[in-house]
Amino acid sequence: MALTIEDLTSALSESTLNSLTSIKRGVERETLRVQHNGKLSTQPHNVALGSALTHDFITTDYSESLLEFITPATSSIDATLAQLKDIQKFTLANIDGDWFWPMSMPCVVESEDQIQLAQYGSSNIGRMKTVYRQGLKNRYGSMMQVIAGIHFNFSLPPAFFQQLQTLVNDTQPLQDFISERYFGLIRNYKRFGWLIPYLFGSSPAVCPSFLNGRETPFDFSKTAQGCLYMEYATSLRMSDLGYTSSAQSALSICNNSLQSYVDSVQQAMNLPSDEFAKIGVKVDGEYQQLNSNVLQIENELYASIRPKRVAKSGQKPSQALQQGGVEYIEVRAMDVNPFVSTGIDKQQMLFLDVFLTYCTLEDSPATDVSEMRTFIENTDAVILQGRKPGLLLNDRGIEKTIIQWGGEVFAKLQMVASLFDSAFETTDYSQAVSGELDKIHDVNKTPSARILADLITGKENIVSWSLAKAKRYVDEITDHQYQQFSEADFQHMAQQSIAKQRQIEAADTLSFDQFLAQYFAK
Repeated sequence: MALTIEDLTSALSESTLNSLTSIKRGVERETLRVQHNGKLSTQPHNVALGSALTHDFITTDYSESLLEFITPATSSIDATLAQLKDIQKFTLANIDGDWFWPMSMPCVVESEDQIQLAQYGSSNIGRMKTVYRQGLKNRYGSMMQVIAGIHFNFSLPPAFFQQLQTLVNDTQPLQDFISERYFGLIRNYKRFGWLIPYLFGSSPAVCPSFLNGRETPFDFSKTAQGCLYMEYATSLRMSDLGYTSSAQSALSICNNSLQSYVDSVQQAMNLPSDEFAKIGVKVDGEYQQLNSNVLQIENELYASIRPKRVAKSGQKPSQALQQGGVEYIEVRAMDVNPFVSTGIDKQQMLFLDVFLTYCTLEDSPATDVSEMRTFIENTDAVILQGRKPGLLLNDRGIEKTIIQWGGEVFAKLQMVASLFDSAFETTDYSQAVSGELDKIHDVNKTPSARILADLITGKENIVSWSLAKAKRYVDEITDHQYQQFSEADFQHMAQQSIAKQRQIEAADTLSFDQFLAQYFAK
């Protein structure tokens, strides 16, 4: 019989909790560059920032205008947020007056032609990254690719897993146990992950330019200032309107074990698509996509959470996982928080520590396709109707309201928060959980409700509302004093990254056609 969360938290609280203070976190924050009038910036990635191909902390995502800031893994939340501010300060000083858009859904984009594919130089790997984005453009359109999010990387230390393995009388090799527990975390995240868009969803509205006259199945309302919104939505970014793919809806990625995950991902990688085959791969001598499969590469798999391991040069993500096991997990379902300059705040990170650790400790039975479909339906319901009074979700065949189910989950989260408070000698974790519980009981405290309250009752449209925050954050970031890095550090990193890109370009010996053939043959 599996130990309950009550059993485990009690047993762990009596053992050494120092391991919890060694949790590692990292943040990947995406943001569009915008002009002062709220329109998309069309400037290329500035050379002063370094190479988008090889810089560790400052790069681009889909387009030249979509910046991505990456913090190194650290064991201090305060240090992570300070790193993020340092990165943003240097970037802001070197983008010729552009601002950072503080929302997940994009700014004013007058035409998809304005959205320029990210460029990574002339090397084979650089060209591959751009062709991959060309494929995304041809498959899904450019507009979907300028939606921004927050990715939260999280790992528990080996010492924590050693303690846990002893408690549950598990005798397999430690790395196998770690991978098994991380997949248990992933399954539980999908069970209870509807909480994330409810608590943190910050995209209930869009600028009309995002639709650009396209018809959608959504029943939008319009504010007096012309903003489009859905009355009870929490995260349009995570809906079919945003960063999802209907072409992947038939994929069944299995999270019951490391091997089943790798097998199902590799199967998906080799699944041909009649729809994408119509695009062509190399047309009139120009690549339109890397291949015509449902997934060009593994990164195209849209998932709310992923198992991860730092890959060696030339390794595919699934190969790295299979050879070394799961090293950390990446939460990808987070909207950009428009109420803070960093896009994520300390309370969110404290809560995620607790929630993800809870998902690791809570019993997590294997799932089948039917149960996974229920998880998706619960999350989709919260994404579009999360603040609707009386909304019912399906908990293993029992219908529950968010207040009912949320109350049950939070009772267990508070146990885990107490572990963290003891380990860190603080009350921050319990306070963070209590702060999020307030949103369960009062829907008006959710960020999606706060945003709509401003847009519906105020005199601003979504562009002016966002620009006011963007300007305030420019001032805040400019006034910020470097803490974890210095300006000289970033200048040195920029020069090093450019030199590294040139070395990669000079080392190429294969044609691009040969390079791709070799890459996919591995």
